[in-house]
Amino acid sequence: MTARIVILASGSGTLLQALLDDDQQDFCAEAVISDRADAFALERARQAQVPGVVVSPGDFATREQWNTALADAISTYSPDWIVCAGFMRILGSDLVDRFTGRIVNSHPALLPSFAGAHAIRDALNYGVAVSGCTIHLVDAGVDTGPIIAQEPVVVLPDDDEASLHERIKVVERRLLLRIVRDLSRFGCTVTDRRVSIP
Repeated sequence: MTARIVILASGSGTLLQALLDDDQQDFCAEAVISDRADAFALERARQAQVPGVVVSPGDFATREQWNTALADAISTYSPDWIVCAGFMRILGSDLVDRFTGRIVNSHPALLPSFAGAHAIRDALNYGVAVSGCTIHLVDAGVDTGPIIAQEPVVVLPDDDEASLHERIKVVERRLLLRIVRDLSRFGCTVTDRRVSIP
């Protein structure tokens, strides 16, 4: 049975594209939802003939109202999994509770180090020799959910934020795709923060 996924994306959509290119095998992208009407991710969705939806925080009086609207938009597609692929907003606890255990995020650092929106910059400023990416389940915190998979990326002496990010993205696309395939086929269980995929 093919799993139904909804993908959340805020920017250019390079992670999204990796998922769209693999669509219709283990999973099917039912929709791409963005918080920004100008996100190129929506153009990628259009080219792939996947519905694109905008739920902009600016259209709502409060963050809570936006979170409710986003949750309602996701629910429309009855997804098995929600994949945050470069989605630059914190999901509210009500939304996370509504889809508990079914939201997956990709983060460009080796969590729990360097959580948040500026992970690559923070890692470089700290002087790490190794960075990488993490695929994790989303909880009510900021990049604090149980870790599904991680892969390291060595920081080169001449790396800046852009060059390191590009190398992390190559690994991130491959790792996210593999994990979404595996979750779509087998699901997962969480025991004491340890995620197991049968």
